[in-house]
Amino acid sequence: MPILSIQEVSKSYRDVVAVDAVSFDVPRGALFGLLGPNGAGKTSLIRIITTITAADSGVIYFDGEKLNTSHPEHIGYMPEERGLYRKMKVGEHLIYLAQLKGMHTTDAKKKLLAMMERFEITSWWPKKVEELSKGMQQKIQFISTILHEPKLIILDEPFSGLDPINTNVIKDEIYALNQRGITVIFSTHRMEQVEQICEYLVLINKGKNVLQGKVAEIKDAFKEGIFRVTSDGTMNGNLNGLNILSHQTHELMVKAEPGHSPNELLRDLLNRGITIQGFEEVKPSLNEIFIRTVKSLDNA
Repeated sequence: MPILSIQEVSKSYRDVVAVDAVSFDVPRGALFGLLGPNGAGKTSLIRIITTITAADSGVIYFDGEKLNTSHPEHIGYMPEERGLYRKMKVGEHLIYLAQLKGMHTTDAKKKLLAMMERFEITSWWPKKVEELSKGMQQKIQFISTILHEPKLIILDEPFSGLDPINTNVIKDEIYALNQRGITVIFSTHRMEQVEQICEYLVLINKGKNVLQGKVAEIKDAFKEGIFRVTSDGTMNGNLNGLNILSHQTHELMVKAEPGHSPNELLRDLLNRGITIQGFEEVKPSLNEIFIRTVKSLDNA
């Protein structure tokens, strides 16, 4: 049973259709990417999932139950636009937010101290939020999202404003949470981030989901038989008749003929006297797949 099931959900704001009959499931314990360009409808959909707004039509099931107002206690949501109270002190603020999620003050303080020690930020406890940099505030917002140990975590552009070191700190914590069975949804237009992290994804454009499934299977479906061939010496030999996309001293990009297997291409290259050190298939990036998918829909 999926942790989240979206079924024909739609939402309009006056004459603008933000979410248009979107349907997909989020597998339990998955690292899941909710992708699409800015304005695609991702945030509108998240606001429905977190019960901030209601759908005009369709239904959502959370953990096997029809979505209701008790479920946000089991969801952690970090919005793209940060919602911290700038005048509050960090420790007091995080305990307050934990209480809003149903945590007892004593439990919240104990878990918060342990988490701040793990993040090496215990000195931030008495500081006001406004004294922190954007990146530091991002870490505080992340802690507030996960402190109550939700079943589902939704992160909207989670790495915005973070330097590479703190990005890796947050990534490591996300992986640790996922290892404990917590489902994580990444909402972003940065497709390369989801390509690195997620196993499943759904692509949304103009309020509609246009592609969904396992990342590896989607990339396999869009591959074009392009291979990178590398050599430790000069790339020579008989290249006549090959569908060469690029040719450099130590690297060759070549496309297999329709119906030819990688083994057949490799055998052909060896028979031509080409010294091969490396041979790998080049699959399209998620960004390339998204562009191709959207263009094909626009031209349909």
